[in-house]
Amino acid sequence: MLLEPGTTCWRRETSGRAALIVDMADYFDAAMAAMRKARHTVHLLNWAFEPQTLFHPQPGCTGPEEDRIANFLKQLARENPKLDVRILCWKSALPVAATQNWFPLADRKEFAGSDVKFVLDGKLPMGASHHQKAIIIDDAIGFCGGGDIGPDRWDTPDHLDDDPRRQKTRHAHSNSDKDFDSRHEVMGVVEGAPAKALGVLFRERWARCTGEILPEPPKTRAAWPTQVKAQFTEIQVGLSRTHGAWKHHPEVREIERLHLTSIAAARDCIYMENQYFTSPLIAAALARRLSEPDGPEVVLIGTEHSPSFFDQATMDRTRVTFIERLKRADKHGRLRTYSPVTTVGRIIIVHAKLTIIDDRLLRIGSANINNRSMGFDTECDMSFEATGRSGTGNRAEIERLRTRLLAHWLGCDEAIMAAAIRKSGGVGAGVEALRNAGYARLRPIELKPVEGLAAVIAAYHMGDPFSPVDGWQPWRRKALSRSADRRGREAAAD
Repeated sequence: MLLEPGTTCWRRETSGRAALIVDMADYFDAAMAAMRKARHTVHLLNWAFEPQTLFHPQPGCTGPEEDRIANFLKQLARENPKLDVRILCWKSALPVAATQNWFPLADRKEFAGSDVKFVLDGKLPMGASHHQKAIIIDDAIGFCGGGDIGPDRWDTPDHLDDDPRRQKTRHAHSNSDKDFDSRHEVMGVVEGAPAKALGVLFRERWARCTGEILPEPPKTRAAWPTQVKAQFTEIQVGLSRTHGAWKHHPEVREIERLHLTSIAAARDCIYMENQYFTSPLIAAALARRLSEPDGPEVVLIGTEHSPSFFDQATMDRTRVTFIERLKRADKHGRLRTYSPVTTVGRIIIVHAKLTIIDDRLLRIGSANINNRSMGFDTECDMSFEATGRSGTGNRAEIERLRTRLLAHWLGCDEAIMAAAIRKSGGVGAGVEALRNAGYARLRPIELKPVEGLAAVIAAYHMGDPFSPVDGWQPWRRKALSRSADRRGREAAAD
């Protein structure tokens, strides 16, 4: 097993049903349906939570007031006085809050005097963020992944150009006339024991932040959202965490360990979708596998360029060195790096944090492929591990989901994607065959020269600490980067 409690995960449980939800339109719909069925608890963990977010936006980002998440949660609490509704959200730094419509101030005002308990979490190492994203209902249904609550998060898998439901108006939270960009997210949903474990995680986070010990809710039959097709049955589910050392709380690096273990175990294909690719540790591990004559192929999907100026100046520059490291190791032509675009060539923001290892492991979560997600911020990833014979049961479903994701990027049917992979003999070769046939919505990531100040930013991983030790000492990161590179190579060779 790749999921081993105490090393690569915190908890490993079996879920009778589980599913991957692609993009936020379906996630918002499923989460609303599940929360409507809540009997005892509705608990949310979020990096950002914008109270005016619509579950089902209409043209111009308008919609009925009861469709806005804050109003929806307050109504749930009013209609059922026994229902415990709580939100734990990051107490973000002001520059970050400014990019998300000042959500900490808006949230406090929105929930003041209501039956919804709202708390901002700042009990973290200085400079770290609370980055976990989950909704847990009655400890019976749990959602976990990379999606936050905000109007700019909503999109469908079609990623349509000029979708009127992504059109901003001056009334809708912004003075900008620029529409929300297309955005890709993934979330997982589980029932039973893994959902209960997510409930434990929430209560531990709440206690650390507030000192309040919450009781476990009464046992309740899982109210699975009917619009979600259960793709997996009796699947092993692991929850892996990151937390930087803080006061008497020790460092947790389960996410890092699972990355290294699963990369080392891959036989055929490592497929990753991620917001950032900057970690020298993961770059070294992938490079080690690419250098092997019979190692796995590596397919990476990321945004052409980050939407924010800060990330363009920091993460995008460091991504160049990450990919160049892989290209130097790719002696056998097994590396593919792509950025997706819409039909008319506009960027699609890849905010998903997803990894698929062969047909064995499907990993969904909050953690980026960067330093801070491995040892500084709070993160939670949820993984599905399939056993049995390849091509059957849950293993066949993991492979099908990878095909589905690639087909959604290229804008073709799943059957066309699957046939291209079979005919070409590999995932990357299948993508290239379809790109050459005119399915051009995946483009190779362009590597711009990293020179001058950009080279300094990349060398010292500005904005991307390894741990609280170097959180405010960036001059230590060059040596830490070399150490991470060595550890990555050694782990991949085990």
